[in-house]
Amino acid sequence: MANIFMFFDRHRGWRKAKATQSKTAVDSAQCMKELVDEHYPDAHKIHVVMDNYTTHTAGSLYKAFKTEEALRILNKLEFHFTPKHASWLNMVEIEIGNMNQQCLDRRIESWEMQHKGLSAWEMQRNDAQASINWMFNVDGEREKFAKAYANINQSINQSINQSIITFVSRY
Repeated sequence: MANIFMFFDRHRGWRKAKATQSKTAVDSAQCMKELVDEHYPDAHKIHVVMDNYTTHTAGSLYKAFKTEEALRILNKLEFHFTPKHASWLNMVEIEIGNMNQQCLDRRIESWEMQHKGLSAWEMQRNDAQASINWMFNVDGEREKFAKAYANINQSINQSINQSIITFVSRY
């Protein structure tokens, strides 16, 4: 089974699904480099919302690249982490569900077939600029989930509403 890293930009209706053979800090760092250099080379700052998986850290860039390169990439990124046990706050989780239902809902015979299927699904979704009907509102949900998520604060609200990219990886 492969790991799939997913980027989603709700403002553009754009996503990138990248299959890797592993789910390491170096794999995660390679994705961040690709985001900065290939997908948003002219961006001043890229806000990235992600879950709290152990490889989703700034430190992964230092494991993968020399210090100067890691710093160059980090200077273009601003990370926002979803609260623990609340990865559902990350919009890309919805897109992962769409991908699972529309593309990965069957046995895939080979690595090459998986890549072809993911590429076709990604192209179709991007061409349609498919978006997500995001219904989460921090002020309304804060009351509903007060006991379970008492630590959700205004910075999470800002990162959800203003972020450019959401990111997650799944096996």
